[in-house]
Amino acid sequence: MNFTPFDRLNDKYDTIVIGSGLGGLTCANRLARAGHSVLLLEHHIQLGGLATWFKRGGHIFDVSLHGFPYGMVKTCKKYWSKEIRDSIVQLKNIVFDNPQFSLTTTFSKDDFIRLLEEKFLIKPSVVTEFFRTVDGMNFYDDRSMTTRELFDRFFPGRSDVHRLLMEPITYANGSTLDEPAITYGIVFSNFMNRGVYTFEGGTDRLIGMMADELQKNGVTICTGAKVDRIVVDNGKVRGVEVRGRMIQAPAVVSNSGITNTIDNLAGRDAFSDDFLSRFDRVKVNNSSCQVYFGIRRGEGFDDVGDLLFTSTAEEFSSEEMRKMDTKSRTFSVYYPKTRPDHPDYTVVASMNADFEDWAGLDEETYAREKEAMVERCFVDLERYIPGIRDKVDIIESATPKTFNRYTLHTRGTSFGTKFEGLDISRSIFKEIPGLFHVGSVGIIMSGWLGAINYGVIVANDVDAHLRG
Repeated sequence: MNFTPFDRLNDKYDTIVIGSGLGGLTCANRLARAGHSVLLLEHHIQLGGLATWFKRGGHIFDVSLHGFPYGMVKTCKKYWSKEIRDSIVQLKNIVFDNPQFSLTTTFSKDDFIRLLEEKFLIKPSVVTEFFRTVDGMNFYDDRSMTTRELFDRFFPGRSDVHRLLMEPITYANGSTLDEPAITYGIVFSNFMNRGVYTFEGGTDRLIGMMADELQKNGVTICTGAKVDRIVVDNGKVRGVEVRGRMIQAPAVVSNSGITNTIDNLAGRDAFSDDFLSRFDRVKVNNSSCQVYFGIRRGEGFDDVGDLLFTSTAEEFSSEEMRKMDTKSRTFSVYYPKTRPDHPDYTVVASMNADFEDWAGLDEETYAREKEAMVERCFVDLERYIPGIRDKVDIIESATPKTFNRYTLHTRGTSFGTKFEGLDISRSIFKEIPGLFHVGSVGIIMSGWLGAINYGVIVANDVDAHLRG
C-alpha cells in the first residue's frame, strides 16, 4: 500500500482521524464522501488496528478472532462497497466442546432454538420467550438486570445452557454474567440472526480494499505517524501535534481508546471536573492472548470446524477464562479456501487475559510463560488435529503486552471499555467542541460490526459540526 509521506502532508484539513481501526477507517471514508478533506494518521506501519494481519515464514495470520454477524453484509454494502460486501462468507461449522456438552452449530437463531429444545430439553415456550426478550432489548432499556439474572430467570440451575449462550460472547467482547443484560442481549441477538460470517481472502485483503476505497474518495493516509497530542485551545480543538509539527483541523476524531484519548492525547486539563468525575468511573475491559500456528506447505488436515470453542473447565467462568493457565480457548481454523489467492492452513488460538498478569513479569519469566501458553494450546489442538506438532513450521504468540505495544490501547485492552465508556465517548464533543471519539466502548460497540457502525454514527456528528 502506497500512502502519503509525512513531509508531504498539508498544514490544514477539515478533519484529522487518529488511528485506523475499523471505526476510524469508516468515519474517515464517510466524511470524505461527504466532501470534507480528511487526514488519517496511523502510528503503526499497517492499517486496521486489531483487525489487521502479519506475515511470518510465508504464512499470513489474521491478528484476532474472526467472525461477525450477518449485519456486516448490509453495513459494508452501504458504507463501503459492493465488492467488500460480496466477499463476506458464512462460517457454517461452529464447534463447542467442553465437559458439559459437545455439539456443532451454524450459530443461527433457528439452530440455537433447535439445540435448546432438542439437546438441552428446554420447553419451546421458554425458548420462544427468551429470544423474544433479548430480541427486544435496546440501549434505552433498564440496565439494572444483569445477564446472570436474565439467565436465571429463563434457565435456572442450567449452567450448561448458560455456557452455551454466554461463552462465545465473552470471547467476542470480554463481557461477564454480572454486567447489564442489555449489553449481552444486543450483541447476542445480532449474532443470532443468520449465523457467523468472515471475510474471504483474509483481513489483509479487506483492509487493502478499504484503503483503496479511502484513497479513491480522497482521504490522505499517513502511517508511521504517532500523534503526540490533540491541541485544545480556549476549549476548542485546533488540530494535532505529530513529530513536533502542528497540523490544524477544526475537527479531530480519536480512534484511540477513550482512556488514552482523555488521559494522554487531549490531557485531563482540557476537561471539566464534572466530566472527569464521570470518566474516572469508566472501567477498561480485559485483553487477550493469541498463539499462531502455520502449517508447513504440502501438509494439511481434515475439516475440524471453522471456530472451535473448547474448554476442559467443568463450568463456564469469565474469571477462569482470563487466567494465564486458562483451560478455555477458541481455535480459529483457516483452510486454503479462506485465502484462495494464498492457499494455506493456519490455526489461531485465542484466550481472554488480564494485562496485569503479564505486565510485571521479568524478561525470563515472560518468555517462559509464553512457552507454557503455546504448549497448552498444542495439547488442546492435538485433540482435534492429531499429529499437528509435526506439521507446524511457524509459531508466533501475542500477549496483552503485545497489544499494548502495537495498538497503544490502555492495558492492552482488546475490547475497549465497559458500559460506562459509551456515554463518555458519545458526549466528548459536547465537552470540547470539535473533539470526537470512535472505538470499542460499552461492549455493544465492540467487534467488527459495532466498530464500523459506530464510525458511521460519529461521522454524522462530525459532518454536522463542520457544517455549523
